[in-house]
Amino acid sequence: MKQRFDDFIAQLKETNATLDFYCDFEKIIENVEDVAISLCTLNFLIGKQDVRSAVEAIWKRDRKAFEALDILIATRRSDNKKFVDHDGKVRPIRSLYESVDGVVKFLEETGLAEVFKKAEIKDLHDYVFGVETGLDTNARKNRSGLIIEKMVARMLKQADIQFREQVSSNEFPKVKELLGVDQKVFDFVVESGKTTYLIEVNFYSGGGSKLNEVARAYTDIAPKINHIEGFEFVWITDGKGWNSARNKLQEAFKAIPQIYNLHTLPNFISSLK
Repeated sequence: MKQRFDDFIAQLKETNATLDFYCDFEKIIENVEDVAISLCTLNFLIGKQDVRSAVEAIWKRDRKAFEALDILIATRRSDNKKFVDHDGKVRPIRSLYESVDGVVKFLEETGLAEVFKKAEIKDLHDYVFGVETGLDTNARKNRSGLIIEKMVARMLKQADIQFREQVSSNEFPKVKELLGVDQKVFDFVVESGKTTYLIEVNFYSGGGSKLNEVARAYTDIAPKINHIEGFEFVWITDGKGWNSARNKLQEAFKAIPQIYNLHTLPNFISSLK
């Protein structure tokens, strides 16, 4: 067991990032286009020395354009961000878009008013494209998981293994009963012979408390699922991030017979065939 674990750790990959991992430009473009018309209207503010007069002019024509102001300070409308006003009260940023005074307050106190006066920004459409590109980096952790899922799916297809993706535990009465109210969605399900394999897949290039939580959760659930006749829990994981949670992963090895990384995954696929 110790040698198998040491080999597993030595095989972990530094990254699974392909070049399209870093930026999802399709999503970025979609987000920018969603506010494109409002940005064109707000371009009127660029170079204006009398910010209030410029805001009033837009307000008379299309006050809804100001709803796109969130993205100019790298936040999203759905975030519902708040701020502390001068009187100490906590207010939603979006409450400022309900009046000319509020919009002017937003522009002046965020610093955007000076940026517009000095014409530091030439076009808000291009500016927001840059902001969205920056915000998109927050999604990289999710993309890392999606990449390894795609890799596993590709390997299963190449081996002509039939599988289903994102399958609810509710589909299996015995598993549903085991989990109770804690419904789970398994990344993959493979039904081979008399055995149904419930598969979880993830990749961690960096450390953090999340790894300990995942290892602890799978260590708990795997023996329970394996105890159900005809079911086996399989965990496919990789990434150097596990070096920071080595002890928890080692505990998982004792509880989960079917644990693989990308290097050993072909062994599992061979067993299915």
